[in-house]
This record gives sequence, C-alpha cells and structure tokens, in this order.
Amino acid sequence: MKTKNLIATLLLSIASAAVAADMAPDALVKSTADEVLNILKQDKDMQSGDSSKVVELVSAKVLPHFDFARMTRLAVGKNWNQASDAQKQSLIKEFRTLLVRTYSVSLSQYRNQTIDYKPLRLAPEDKEATVRTAVVQSGSQAIPIDYRMEQTPEGWKVFDISVDGVSLVTNYRSSFNSTIEQSGVDGLVKTLADKNQSSR
Repeated sequence: MKTKNLIATLLLSIASAAVAADMAPDALVKSTADEVLNILKQDKDMQSGDSSKVVELVSAKVLPHFDFARMTRLAVGKNWNQASDAQKQSLIKEFRTLLVRTYSVSLSQYRNQTIDYKPLRLAPEDKEATVRTAVVQSGSQAIPIDYRMEQTPEGWKVFDISVDGVSLVTNYRSSFNSTIEQSGVDGLVKTLADKNQSSR
C-alpha cells in the first residue's frame, strides 16, 4: 500500500510539473497562490501557528517555481565570481533556507486577504516577465508584490520579488557585500547558516 501511495505521489508530482511547464507566468503565479491559500485556509494546524507545516507547504508547492541559483547570484552580486563552486552551492543552500523561512513567516500571517492580479504584458518572444499583484486587506492599503520571472526549459521561474517597490535580491545585496568585505565568502555562508539555525 505504501508503495502504491509513493508511486501515486510521484506520478502526481510529475504531472503537476508538466502542467506548470506549459503555463503562462501570470497563470502559474495565480494557480500556485490559489492552491497554497486554499490549503492554508483548510488546515487548522497551520492556522494555529504550526510553522513546520507551513514550511512543508512552501517547500512542496512554492519552491519548485523559484530559481534559487539565479536569486543567490543576483543577491551576492559582484562577489559571486570570487566564490568557489563549493561556496556557491553553500550560498544557494543557505539563501534558499532563509527565503523559505521568510516566505513561511509571511504566509503564516495570512488572514483572509485577497490577491489582485494585474494584466500581464507579454510578447511571444519574451523570455522574462513581471507578474504584478497586490495583496488587499480590508481597512488597509494594498501591498504591491511583483514577481520577476524567466522562461526556462522547466517552465517559468521566479528570480526576484519586489514588495512595495523594494527588490528582495537588491535588499540583501548590500548586507551580503558588507559581510563578504569583512569576513569573505565563508563568512557570509556562516552568517546565513547561523541565522537559519537560530530561526528553527
């Protein structure tokens, strides 16, 4: 029975990946957000603050649509080329963990907000696109959230997020560069690893 369940899960994952590969960037963002929020609304543990389940949800449903290698490269900026291959892999791993936890914390604070999706301008030859959305909550000003995406062989992937006009990768770049200047690439890896460890 367990084997059958495993096979069914694998087939579902492959089918979902195939569907995602064919989706337009705005449709992919909307589909992913709708699925995640529907699960969140129905799961009492997540609503009660079970952070581990929120992290699992983000890992399963959101992460496959992010290009963490490019995000990390952009966040590290000019210092990326001085890192060894091993250091680059460590940076990607730790930055990925940091973003997962940041995204999970934001998601755990969801309380029936709605998402407004702006019309997408996309030419057939475009390999990059910006999907513009806004999180709307009664009694508060809408928060613009834009997803910068690139077309890859596996479908559209997010490589930057701007919240209220502030780019996530640009926001991290100054602190990353400052840490590298003071203690090198290994120092940045350690800083990220320590931060991830303390947030568990």
